[in-house]
Amino acid sequence: MSYLVLARKSRPRSFDEVVGQQAVVRTLRNALTHDRVAHAMIFSGVRGVGKTTLARIMAKALNCKDRQGPEPCNRCRSCAEINAGGSIDLVEIDGASNRGIQEIRELKENIRFLPTASPYKIIIIDEVHMLTTEAFNALLKTLEEPPDHVYFMFATTELHKVPVTILSRCQRYELKRVPGRELAAHFQAVADLEKVAVEPAALGLIVREAGGSVRDGLSLLDQVFSYCGSTVTARDVTEILGLVSHQAVAEIAEALLAGKLDEAMDRLDKLYEYGMDVKRFINDLLSWFRSLVVCGIGTDSEKLLDLPDELLAAARECAGRHPAQAIMLVFNILMEQLDKASFSSNSRFALEMAFIKAVQAAEVIPVTDILGRLDRIIAEVTPSAAGGEEDPEPAGPRPATDPAAGREVQGAEPGALYGRPPAPEKSAGQAAVQDVDAHRPPSSREQEAEGGAAGRESGESLRRSVRQHWNEFVEYVRDRKPWMASALQIAANVRHEDEELVIHYADPVQCRLLKNRENIKLLTEFALDFFQENFRIRFEVPDSNACEIDPDNGKSPLQERQALANDALVLTAVDIFNGEVGDIRVGPRFRKATGDSQDDGGGEP
Repeated sequence: MSYLVLARKSRPRSFDEVVGQQAVVRTLRNALTHDRVAHAMIFSGVRGVGKTTLARIMAKALNCKDRQGPEPCNRCRSCAEINAGGSIDLVEIDGASNRGIQEIRELKENIRFLPTASPYKIIIIDEVHMLTTEAFNALLKTLEEPPDHVYFMFATTELHKVPVTILSRCQRYELKRVPGRELAAHFQAVADLEKVAVEPAALGLIVREAGGSVRDGLSLLDQVFSYCGSTVTARDVTEILGLVSHQAVAEIAEALLAGKLDEAMDRLDKLYEYGMDVKRFINDLLSWFRSLVVCGIGTDSEKLLDLPDELLAAARECAGRHPAQAIMLVFNILMEQLDKASFSSNSRFALEMAFIKAVQAAEVIPVTDILGRLDRIIAEVTPSAAGGEEDPEPAGPRPATDPAAGREVQGAEPGALYGRPPAPEKSAGQAAVQDVDAHRPPSSREQEAEGGAAGRESGESLRRSVRQHWNEFVEYVRDRKPWMASALQIAANVRHEDEELVIHYADPVQCRLLKNRENIKLLTEFALDFFQENFRIRFEVPDSNACEIDPDNGKSPLQERQALANDALVLTAVDIFNGEVGDIRVGPRFRKATGDSQDDGGGEP
């Protein structure tokens, strides 16, 4: 007699022997007990989880003459014939081989006749999703109203390919992958029956390779038994199945997390010499990192990870030695890079590059840390700031104003925050002119307004680079108009071109609100106050003129600056105190101090 493989020898013959699938088994048992068995059932799930096996057990239970409760007796003639595969009243059809409409017509003709020796005629169609559309349509009417002596049972690994019209006429039973613990217990029982000693580590490798499929695991176990004889070790399993041992995967993961690139490369080289399967190794490495992430974030790892106890303990130990953020960072990099390595013609090169990037990622300092350090440095070198603006004082030094933050710094010399040397000391009368709204001289390239101040130039330049100080300008605007700062922050690029401030956007929608006349005027004021440049605002959008603006929109702040410089009171004060006009600020934040009753900013925005 020919050898019977373990997958057939250990096939369950009753509901009690089914591995896993407790919910489906309980439903079928209750249906048999209460005589509520549907005339059409469809079993779905991955390969080797028991779809056809459950259909056969149901067929035996329905036709069993000595059934006790829901379990078939496996002793009567009907049960014996089904177990031997020779029952006339059980018709098993392979949907992949008999998928046409002609085969379904023959089936319909066959079921018209009563069963020969059993109470019911059972039709089992395996891989039913392989039937053609015409075959499914031919089966619809019969499936909806079959004869009383017929039961249909379908099995499929791709339930989504079965037409909805078929599914609506069947009771659906979706089988899950069998958990690793149940698989291990079942395989150990099979090994005991075969009188073969199997190491727990070797059993774990077989369970891992089975992937929740009982039949796949039994096939692997059969192969290992043939190779090893009476004793199976983990080394034997890795050799015969071409696996990478879990220890090697864990060691490479530990080396990557510890930043030991040389060690990771050395172990990868040894695995290549051994002849590892690249895709299998990549899957194993990513699976292990996923286990580390789950253990590191403190969730219920036992439920999320289907691992043996020793592997679960090893994952928790490794995750405890490294920060969860570092593990997730390396995991993300490997996920991106190893996906490319799976399809690369030079998979080893791609793997090595992924390892290099994963190790270097640990050396990257997060942007939030850098910004935090900068904040601490600025806090140390900058004197303590007092919020708000002060009313003009008749005499005494005026606190310098920090334009990027919109606040005054007590005790700082005017201009100190701009990187220029402090101005020479002045008398109380001269200091009083540093005044209402003018603190620093305009750029030497700007001409003074028409009148008595015309031709007066500053000896110092207060201009700021647009590219270098753009982020500071955005924060300056945010303190006054938060929505406008948000719109500026998403700009794709910005540059200073002639007398224009050119702001580049990728989408016209992003600048549509900014091009409003009042908003252009306000933005021009902010730019003049911060950069001390006579900017005109212009928006650029690729292949679109949707954000073009009237060039006159940006001129009013410049005219207002000129008017303030020519103000009679300002000129008189300059002459009396032998002073000079500093930079002129016309934004709504400063109008309240100058007594402008018509400002549209209402003081503090």
